[in-house]
Amino acid sequence: MAKYMLILRGTDESLAKMVETPFEEIIETMGRFNDELIRAGVLVAAEGLEDPAQGVVVDFGGETPVVTDGPYGETKELFGGFYIIDVASKEEAVEWARRIPAFPGTKCEIRRVPGIDEFPQDNEWIARERAWRERTGQL
Repeated sequence: MAKYMLILRGTDESLAKMVETPFEEIIETMGRFNDELIRAGVLVAAEGLEDPAQGVVVDFGGETPVVTDGPYGETKELFGGFYIIDVASKEEAVEWARRIPAFPGTKCEIRRVPGIDEFPQDNEWIARERAWRERTGQL
């Protein structure tokens, strides 16, 4: 099993369609999909994100980090939510992503989340993180 993050990216088209759709309809549609993930035993986490206008950006492009209020980019650069699923393969992650009830124009980026076992186990910082994961039930 491997964890994959499904990153949902909106477009002008998908955001316009979302604004036209009643909130209750969105919640019910996403809730049904989330329930499928739960029943399949693959859901690790799923979150939607607040409007980018409410966020901030920390830019490390210079000598000192600069903080600016959002939004900070073109719509295609922003993501609105994510799923983390634990599945057998990238192909299975793709199949789940294809089933997301997304608005037309939405894009979903799929990225594998490396596990702690893939890092050098003799590293002090990895050992500390492993101990924290064990204490918090994440291993």
